[in-house]
This record gives sequence, C-alpha cells and structure tokens, in this order.
Amino acid sequence: MRDAILPAAIAVLGTVELVVLRPDGWGYGIALECAACALLVWRRRAPLVVCPLVAVVLLAMPWLGPPLDQPSTPIVIIVVVGYSLARYLRDLRGLAGVAVMALALLLDYLFVDTRHHDLSDVFFTAALIVPPYVLGRLTRRLAVQAEQLARQQELVRREAVRAERDRIARELHDEIAHSVSAMVVQTAAAQDLVRVSPDRAAGLLADVAATGRRALAETGRLLHLIRDETHELGLTPAPGTAQLADLAERFRRDGLRVDLQVTGPTGALPSSADVSAYRIVQEALTNALRYSADRSASVRLSSTPTAVRIQVVNACGPRRVDGSGLGLVGMAERVSLLGGTLAHGVVDGRFELTAVLPVAGEAEPA
Repeated sequence: MRDAILPAAIAVLGTVELVVLRPDGWGYGIALECAACALLVWRRRAPLVVCPLVAVVLLAMPWLGPPLDQPSTPIVIIVVVGYSLARYLRDLRGLAGVAVMALALLLDYLFVDTRHHDLSDVFFTAALIVPPYVLGRLTRRLAVQAEQLARQQELVRREAVRAERDRIARELHDEIAHSVSAMVVQTAAAQDLVRVSPDRAAGLLADVAATGRRALAETGRLLHLIRDETHELGLTPAPGTAQLADLAERFRRDGLRVDLQVTGPTGALPSSADVSAYRIVQEALTNALRYSADRSASVRLSSTPTAVRIQVVNACGPRRVDGSGLGLVGMAERVSLLGGTLAHGVVDGRFELTAVLPVAGEAEPA
C-alpha cells in the first residue's frame, strides 16, 4: 500500500496536467502515464525489470500521444525511475536500466522529435537521469550504514548485558563461597565444642546463622540485579578496597588470623579495579580459610598511580584438598578483563597469589 502512494499521486498530477493542456493525443498520454505509474508500484520488488519497462512505456508517448516536451509529469516519472534503479538494487546492475532509458530517449530524438538537436540536449538528458541515480546510491549507502550501526549497537548492548551478568555471577560465587566456607568451619568447630563448652558452641552456631542470613541477603540483592532491566534496584554500592578492613574482620570472626596491610592511595581507584581488588582478596582469604595449615593469611595491597598490586600468602596444609577451581578461574577472568596479570603457586610450603591490576598506563610486573 505504501508503494502505491507516490505513483498514484504522480498519476493524478499527470492526468490533471494533460486535461488542462489538452495537447494532441492527450488521451493516449493519460493512458500511458497511468500505465507507467501502475508499474512503479513494484519498483521496490523488481526494480531491474519494472523501471526499464516504465521508461519504455513512458517514452512511447511521442509515438502515440503528445510530445515529451509539452507535459512535465514524464520528467517526474523519469526521476523516480532513475532513483529506484539505484536505491533498491544492492549492486550497480541499475546502470543497465539507465542505459535502456538513455537508449529510449535517443530513439525519440532520432525518429520522432524532428527538431534540431545539439549538445545541450545531451546535458538535459543526463540531468534527468544521472542525479536521481546518484541520489539513490547515496540514500542506499546511508540506509545500509544505518542498519549496520543499529546492529552494532544491539550487539554492544547484548555484550554489555552479558558482561554485567557474568560480573554478577562472579559476585554470587565469591559471596556464597566465602559464606559457605565460613559456615562449614564454624560448624565443625561447634561440633568439637558442643560437649566441652556448650556456651562457646552456641556462640559459634549463632555466627553460622548470622553468616547464612548475610549470604542470603547478598544473594537476594544480586539476583535482583540480574532481573533488573532499568537499573533501579542496584541501590547498594558494590564493595571496594575501603571495605577491606571489614572483610578482614569478618574472616577473623570466622577463625582465620588475617594480617592486612594497605599502602598507597586507594580512594581514587576506578570502580572496576576497586571492586575487583576487593573480590580477589575475598576469594584468596576464602581459600585460606579452607586450606591454610595454621589458620592464618597475610594480605598486602599496594596502590600506585598506574596499578594495584595484591599479594596473599598462607601456609599450605599437610595434604592438598582439591576444590572446584572456580575461584581461581573467577579471579583470572577479573584480572584479564582489566588487562592485568595473575600468578599463583606453592613456594617453600606457602601458597602465594599475586595479582596486578592496571589503573593507568602499563601494569607493573607481577
């Protein structure tokens, strides 16, 4: 229906013009113009077939009806044909239709229009055909670029959503891993004390309950963020290096002796590095709580204008307990996203983990 609006308007305009002027053969002229406009309805679907056919029908007017130099509506039709040959074809095949139009005009000048012709007629014909074709190619190029831009924006949006959901998944793993580990350690200690010191066992079980409630609250917040499409629910700020002292205190209450040292300015860190540094320390302490032989760990975090360096060390147990490995994978993903480095391994009976997160410029060596 939309494709018929312009041809219908041109047909009405041409009919009114010929009825008012009434040149010789104006009835044939109306019929040919209406036929050409009727074919233009399919200019989008089959431009390479329809447009040259429109030109041939239109340029038959001098043979049956009025000369082309009397009505002006054929000029409008030729412009639409030239534009359509460029706009609705992906390649340059429309030039074949342009050649058919030029040939039909040439035949009209040679065999029907007996006036004297010169170079100005060539320029007039070119002005009828070339500018609409060029405009059609430009319009198509802009339309294709707009579609590509829209697709790229959609891909960027989806990638951003995916990255945010991956981040939240890592947040869930870090929080739940820490809480469950603390609950397991506290419950085991309570089992040992339940007969010897019921009061201390009851206190430990109360800590287990508090840890579980805290984990549930944090899990609920993160799940709300996953379901939040308008970012209205993420009101609680993400933790950062400013909360490392509180984090260390939580682990101390869970039974891990934590020696925390933070040097350098951390208040102006980018949010991505700030959150990642906190989560890396949290995951490293969670592993220390599970596997440390002497239930102790040391954390050294130093900040410079170019990078944040994190080192966590704890004694290895007499036997190695294999975990899922997801914690180290999550830390590696965080570090990789920021363009940093991560190194970990056992050195002289102690497990050492070192992460370097670049802030500006090049990261420091690990």
